[in-house]
Amino acid sequence: MFDVKKVSIELAGKTLTLETGRIARQADAAVLATYGETVVLCAVTAAKSVKEGQDFFPLTVHYQEKYSAAGRIPGGFFKRERGATEKETLVSRLIDRPIRPLFPEGFYNEINVIAQVLSFDGESEPDIVAMIAASAALTLSGVPFMGPIGAARVGYKDGEYQLNPSLEEVKTGELDLVVAATGNAVMMVESEAKELSEEVMLGAVLFAHEASKKIANAIIDLAEKAAKDPWDIAKGDNLDDLKKKLKKLIGKDITAAYKLTDKSARSNALNEARAKAKASFTAEGLDAQTVMAGIKLTKKLEAEIVRGAILKDGKRIDGRTTTQIRPIEAMVGFLPRTHGSALFTRGETQSICTTTLGTKDAEQMIDGLTGLHYENFMLHYNFPPYSVGEVGRFGAPGRREVGHGKLAWRALHPVLPSKDEFPYTIRVLSDITESNGSSSMATVCGGSLSMMDAGVPLKRPVSGIAMGLILEGKDFAVLSDILGDEDHLGDMDFKVAGTEVGITTMQMDIKIAGITREIFEAALTQAKEGRAHILGEMSKALSSTRTELSAHAPRIETLQIDKSKIREVIGTGGKVIREIVAETGAKVDIDDEGLIKISSSDPAQIEAARKWILGITQEAEVGKIYDGKVVNIVDFGAFVNFMGGKDGLVHVSEMKNERVEKPTDVVSEGQEVKVKVLEIDPRGKVRLSMRVVDQETGAELEDTRPAREPREPRSDRGPRRDGGGDRGPRREGGEGRGDRGRGPRRDGGDRGPRRERSEGGNDDGPAPGGLPDFLTQD
Repeated sequence: MFDVKKVSIELAGKTLTLETGRIARQADAAVLATYGETVVLCAVTAAKSVKEGQDFFPLTVHYQEKYSAAGRIPGGFFKRERGATEKETLVSRLIDRPIRPLFPEGFYNEINVIAQVLSFDGESEPDIVAMIAASAALTLSGVPFMGPIGAARVGYKDGEYQLNPSLEEVKTGELDLVVAATGNAVMMVESEAKELSEEVMLGAVLFAHEASKKIANAIIDLAEKAAKDPWDIAKGDNLDDLKKKLKKLIGKDITAAYKLTDKSARSNALNEARAKAKASFTAEGLDAQTVMAGIKLTKKLEAEIVRGAILKDGKRIDGRTTTQIRPIEAMVGFLPRTHGSALFTRGETQSICTTTLGTKDAEQMIDGLTGLHYENFMLHYNFPPYSVGEVGRFGAPGRREVGHGKLAWRALHPVLPSKDEFPYTIRVLSDITESNGSSSMATVCGGSLSMMDAGVPLKRPVSGIAMGLILEGKDFAVLSDILGDEDHLGDMDFKVAGTEVGITTMQMDIKIAGITREIFEAALTQAKEGRAHILGEMSKALSSTRTELSAHAPRIETLQIDKSKIREVIGTGGKVIREIVAETGAKVDIDDEGLIKISSSDPAQIEAARKWILGITQEAEVGKIYDGKVVNIVDFGAFVNFMGGKDGLVHVSEMKNERVEKPTDVVSEGQEVKVKVLEIDPRGKVRLSMRVVDQETGAELEDTRPAREPREPRSDRGPRRDGGGDRGPRREGGEGRGDRGRGPRRDGGDRGPRRERSEGGNDDGPAPGGLPDFLTQD
């Protein structure tokens, strides 16, 4: 019934299997990719015709994680997979970026690529498997896809590269790098690194490329068994004559426009040239399709003029050299009520970045295949239409905004302090107010400065730069700090961010069929020089992290207690911890390891909560003086609460040096007093004194009361008062108290021997109303 075709290869100790012909047979192609026990199904469908008036390539990639893949039920009210999560959006972009450039120019048929995670083993990230499955499905479908591509993840630990490391290995390693590549060249790079050198990063890319070649060859083997016939693509009309006419008509106008350094003036001049061409074509009576083709040729003409000038003269649109960085201006602390703020401007690209510090309850809850976890660092990027002088949609972030925000997040995440060093939730917000190239790297620079302004102790400041490429045959030019037009008309968008020590993130997208090692090395070297220059400009605004937090930021103090004391701090049903919060006004969080975080904008509230908790968890020390409160008064003294949950007794004799008739003559309930710990008995009972402490200052006073003579042992009391010696028997005929007879019972029965008394008192304990031994006065 099924004509199943499959191929398998070994990759990093696991088997990668690609299978087709069993599932989703009505799609143009479907591939079930299995790596370890992670399984992804990718189906590709393509429209057989182009919509009328279509002038762009409508490729749509959807990546979806099924919760059942990890044996989980989705959270929320609806209990089903709904809109794309941030992770799904990012992986959709990860798949889209390397495959889009591999479709021929002028191919405008709509294509849907849908990748769904069906099984997840908790070790192998499904994003790589999804990229491989998408590449294989496109290769089998017959659409004009100039692939296949392979994909691999690389880790780095102890000087060794790791191919497709597990999730745990990525967490403990120094690198998380994803590469997609054809058999000949690298197409896409995405990474996060812990300040690694350019040499290490380049080596990781080449290491991944070798694995990608092996995967691409496996896809070719599957295609030889199961690929559909390739589509017949109609050859485009020869537009050379139209292009010559266009160049003659507006060539000089375009050249003049690209000599304008101001973006708005340049855009207006280009729009006028395009309108001139459209009006001319319409006046000549050309049909609508030809007019549209002519307008699209305008973009090619622009590219030729700009690219030729750069390769020939080394001069760019705004007059800079290929290595020159645009003017930079940075400001910090210019927003009065934020916890940290920065305005970063580079040429015509500008970002307002703010940093907000919060407590643990502000952490972001993330639910996914790996389970529920909390993130204490967030970076959100916004790109309003006014930043490019346009009218457009304004609202929820789109795929581009999510992707740019995550790139900046990866750049800054490696330099953040640990939770133990800085127990805050951190949110960085980047609002792009002007954009002409590399707004994501402006976010990196502004985000770094705003966190330093907020007092976040970063390991080192981070700067970022976007590199471009012009490649014609064997001639190429690498451009530093590219403009928006250089991005659109160039062949590469290569972003690098890092500190003075090394790279923290690297992202590369290629618009041609890959680049060589020579170009890659040149771009990395040039980017390093550019990053150093930008760091120098940033240091003019703020060179190091502020030592104090903003007055508007919450303060957090951590306190480590013994795990055995957690229950005492929380109390039955949370009674104690709720009382601490209600009384002090501070927030108190405690984890399973006994780490307590106390937070408030008022230091006095933090100190009050800290003292309360220490009073519950610490043991009293003999000889130490404490502040206390009278909680109960009895006939023989007062009970004082002096360490949170601890009470001790101030006996009436320890209230003053002179005689006190009644405790109420000296203290009243609720009164604040200062006490010294005199004794803690083996049962934990605490004896306190007020008389040896100055109740005003808390200073210890000299004990002027004369010491009492020690009591004589009961067995050595000496002769009786009547002068007799041995007291002798109490009654005649008796030889001693222990031997005396008790006599017959009144009812005539034998009463039996008398119960022996324990030494020092009877076994029934003190008489009613008596005191514990250590409180009994001589």
